[in-house]
Formats: sequence, C-alpha cells, structure tokens
Amino acid sequence: MSYNGGPMTEAMYYILLALLNPNHVYQLMQAVGEVSGGRVKMGPGTLYGVLTRMQKEKLIIILTDDGRRKTYQITDDGRDALKQEYERIKAMVSDGAAINDID
Repeated sequence: MSYNGGPMTEAMYYILLALLNPNHVYQLMQAVGEVSGGRVKMGPGTLYGVLTRMQKEKLIIILTDDGRRKTYQITDDGRDALKQEYERIKAMVSDGAAINDID
C-alpha cells in the first residue's frame, strides 16, 4: 500500500512536518506540539495508529529500533506528499479570500 494523495488528516500533516527531523515517539509528541504552535496535542495511542498507517503507505520508515525505542524518519515519498498537502492547503486559504467579498 502506498499513499494515494488526497487530503491528509491534521495528525498526518503535523507528524510528517515534525519528522523533517527524525524523532522517537516521545520526541514526536513534543515536536507536533511545537510545529503546530501548541494547537495540536497528540497522545501515544493516536500517534502509534497514524505512524503504523504512514509506514504502510511508505511515507515514513523506522530509522533505528533498539528494542525499547523506535526512531522514525520521513521518506522521499513522505516529503512529496507533505509538499502536495501544503500546496493544497495554500490553495484553500487563497480560495477563502472570497469571504472578504461577502456582505
């Protein structure tokens, strides 16, 4: 299974953004909070589920696994998907400028 494009969940987007620097799960929870300006807080249950899905879709890989701690890293496919999602979000914000024309 590989990523088929389309809108990402907020969790996927921020995890990929946080994985621009390899992290293990605890660091990743902190990094998601940092890159989202504190708006997104993710617990381990949600995080593990999304990480498993993103591994299957080949967006991330396990860089190291010492038996206690796995360090995850974004793949080239993951970077491409993140860029596509960023462009999609920018287009949505641009489209939303029409709100200023309502009144």
